[in-house]
Amino acid sequence: MSSKGSCSLHSSIGKKQVMGVSGLLLCGFLLTHMLGNFTMFIGADAFNKYSHTLTSNPLIYLAEAGLAALFLCHIFMAIKLILENKAARPVSYHMRETSGRGSTFASSTMPYTGSIALIFLIIHILGLKFGTQYTIIINGVEMRDIYKTTIEYFRDSLHVLGYIVAVVSLGIHVSHGFWSAFQSLGFNHPKYIGKIQLLSKLFGIVVAVGFSSFPIFCYLQGGK
Repeated sequence: MSSKGSCSLHSSIGKKQVMGVSGLLLCGFLLTHMLGNFTMFIGADAFNKYSHTLTSNPLIYLAEAGLAALFLCHIFMAIKLILENKAARPVSYHMRETSGRGSTFASSTMPYTGSIALIFLIIHILGLKFGTQYTIIINGVEMRDIYKTTIEYFRDSLHVLGYIVAVVSLGIHVSHGFWSAFQSLGFNHPKYIGKIQLLSKLFGIVVAVGFSSFPIFCYLQGGK
């Protein structure tokens, strides 16, 4: 039984399933992260208190480690599948197939939109998480003024543009990846796959529009 499980993990289907599960968990993180960021629209104190609640929790390090593991697992499996597909099809075709994977813009650009998302994540962490450190006292509690750091970061129109390009690419990525993950896990019955595809596209739009609203809001607050 363990041997069969090992073969499954090393098979193309097994890799797609692992990538699908990790992708769905990352989609859950995106949604919760976006909803948390909406506290920015309430005000500086609300955003700072939300951020402080997260970062002051001792479990934050465990959560960050788990999130990093998910990202690495997802990326590793994606690279493995790309390399295996190229090895199985060494001669490039002159005509693009009209069905299956690669039949839509979102599906055919998955490696590129995924790469843009990865680069964006690194820049995002360096620019904001490890950006300028300000402190503020709210209700007698000293905490980081991440609101001020974020507003300052997005005073630069290039930062705003780069962020929007990245999250639009991310939206395109998840608009295909979300339903593709369900398909890899076997949820591809004709009765509901169409609804999952629609939900996937809507989720991609929500991700792109929702995350784009943050830099635009910050730029309008303190842009130049």
